[in-house]
Amino acid sequence: LPQHLASLAATAQEETWQSRQQLQAQRQEMARLQEELSRARQDGERWAPPLQRAQREALEREATRGAEQARQQELIRDMKGRLLELLREKDALWQKTEGIDTPMPSPVPRDPGLCARCRKDFRLLSRRYNCRWAMGVALAPCRDGSALTSCSLSRLCQGKVCHTCSVDMGKHGRCCLICYQQRHPQAT
Repeated sequence: LPQHLASLAATAQEETWQSRQQLQAQRQEMARLQEELSRARQDGERWAPPLQRAQREALEREATRGAEQARQQELIRDMKGRLLELLREKDALWQKTEGIDTPMPSPVPRDPGLCARCRKDFRLLSRRYNCRWAMGVALAPCRDGSALTSCSLSRLCQGKVCHTCSVDMGKHGRCCLICYQQRHPQAT
């Protein structure tokens, strides 16, 4: 019995020693992991302000780029309009010096994405109307008795207009304001 008790005590001591060794190894691993965690936190604290600054600068650059792009598109549109005006003036001066009768001015080229009257930008859900009278509906005579031809009216017609700039003509659909005023002189 004492031998059995001695062997049990030796086994218990060995298991205790192994448990202490495992506990020691786990404590060392925990200390190493805590050290890595503190280093990671320090790195996070060190890199957080530069990262936030970089994100803020990127957002500011994007906003500036968008505003600059919109400004450049508007500038290009204005420059094209001015170029057309200058070309018309040049043609008028040339015709004047050559003694050529000036024909009816050609209609201004229209941007298909803008209302011809108020220059409102057509969006995906915006209503836009083609003038029905410029597309061949019968034309009424002018105040002086001469009938408007579809050719002369189409030079005046505004083409695609938004809902606000169009006039409802019942079963004939909608037309631009100029065609409506030509057809109904008392409305002006």
